[in-house]
Amino acid sequence: MNRSIAPSRIFRLSVIASLFFCCATTVSAQLKPALPVIQQPEFKKDTISITSYGAKNDGLFMNTSSINKAIDDCSKKGGGVVLVPSGLWLTGPVELKSNVNLHIQRDAILFFTDDFNQYKLVEANWEGAPAWRNQSPISGTNLENIAITGKGIIDGNGDAWRMVKRDKLTETQWKKLLASGGEVSADNKIWYPSAKVVKGSKTKNAGTITPGSTAADYDDIKDFLRPNLVVLTGCKKVLLEGVTFQNSPAWNLHPLLCVDLTLRDLQVKNPWYAQNGDGVDVESCKNVLIENSTFDVGDDGICIKSGRDEAGRSRGVPTEDVIIRNNIVYHAHGGFVIGSEMSGGARNIWVSDCSFIGTDIGLRFKTTRGRGGIVENIYVNNINMIDIAGEAILFDMYYAAKDPIPLAGEIREAIKTVLIPVTEATPQFRNFFIKDIVGSGASKAIFLRGLPEMNIKNINLENVTIQAEKGIECIEATDINFKNVNIIVNNSDPLVSLQNSTKITFNQLQFKTGAELLFNLTGEKTKSVKVSGTTVSGAKKIKVISADVKASALQINK
Repeated sequence: MNRSIAPSRIFRLSVIASLFFCCATTVSAQLKPALPVIQQPEFKKDTISITSYGAKNDGLFMNTSSINKAIDDCSKKGGGVVLVPSGLWLTGPVELKSNVNLHIQRDAILFFTDDFNQYKLVEANWEGAPAWRNQSPISGTNLENIAITGKGIIDGNGDAWRMVKRDKLTETQWKKLLASGGEVSADNKIWYPSAKVVKGSKTKNAGTITPGSTAADYDDIKDFLRPNLVVLTGCKKVLLEGVTFQNSPAWNLHPLLCVDLTLRDLQVKNPWYAQNGDGVDVESCKNVLIENSTFDVGDDGICIKSGRDEAGRSRGVPTEDVIIRNNIVYHAHGGFVIGSEMSGGARNIWVSDCSFIGTDIGLRFKTTRGRGGIVENIYVNNINMIDIAGEAILFDMYYAAKDPIPLAGEIREAIKTVLIPVTEATPQFRNFFIKDIVGSGASKAIFLRGLPEMNIKNINLENVTIQAEKGIECIEATDINFKNVNIIVNNSDPLVSLQNSTKITFNQLQFKTGAELLFNLTGEKTKSVKVSGTTVSGAKKIKVISADVKASALQINK
């Protein structure tokens, strides 16, 4: 598995960079970052099979010691390949070592035990903050030159760990789950694997590390502290290639504070009911490539993070210089996502040539007050979407840690807008360049909601065609530019709703002939809305402007 970036590959990356920058014609030259070059690991050809250390592939023998001994010896000898051959290999936690490529052969399943006693509590990280968690099935800390490759399967046995909402299962599935044991909530709506999980679910800030605490202090909620399947912390030159990662207890893949990270040709899978069952969460990493991979998971698909609230701001490490291309995301809360834990910031990210099929939201950018952090210089190009349950494109600074699509009968309160002072805990979204987007079937085409004290700023959308139930909605947004945007809606709501938004431009806005209403403007801060190159006569009514908006706020140049 000797890999390095050839000159021809660097040339191709440079070509991609130029293509991205073509879509960002309004960004100033000083904002155009150079496309990163991601260094690849290289390994000695020496191969060690885990069978040489007594491993057995009968699905019964516990292979933890055999696998870890093989990895440790390989690393001490200068590195190479540790082979997991064909078979069903039952194991506890596996710890990676520097200069080792753990190779999962096709027809091999590395299957992690449901005996929670095999997983010790460790000081780790949960959703962007320090926390006690069960040891991850696969982990590595401060390593260099590591890989997990092959065409085999790594299964985290996540169903043993996860609580499940009744509304996410069929009646037959629910009855089967009840028959397996565990406990059920008083309202019969949630199944829990054990009493410890029940107690943990009722414990505020469960697992949060407090001064002087030890692992023993958390034993009564241990089962609740689900691990992420693969956690790599502070590692350099990392490659995950070809493998299927599935059925994770919580997040599937979690690289944290890594540099030169490549994910290629992966299958990442979780049941759609898997709570916190994200595909990959890239947190505070630099120089990242995610390509040619498929995600079908229970939460966000491809997600960028950088820590939560004060803990993330104190760490102060953004996720930056990221290339994401040629990926498919099936079921997920979001296809490509930034946030909500983005307190260290995110910048210089290129996303291209991806398809989202049946995700709750397509492009999802989320944060909330208290996070802080700046997300900027995001370039998205050539995205296809079908059957999106919610918004095709969403920016939301009022994220509330809930599923994006309400379950049957669920009632959510409307957001109450309150102006508060700007502090270091105020998040920012700015400088997004989104081009060549096609979507067929969404609840809403485009939704942008900023904070009254910190608007979403400089969002540029060009060559966008979306068929949806509802059109465009902007709330507390500034410098939003729509060029050649075609929105085909299927109801009588306004095509464009603007609330407390300013410097909004539409050039060549297209819509379905006979639209009931084109523009609805509300909020005393709404002004400088300019429309050009648009045949507004195709609508039954052009505008409705509320009493708190000046009539001059909307300018239409025919």
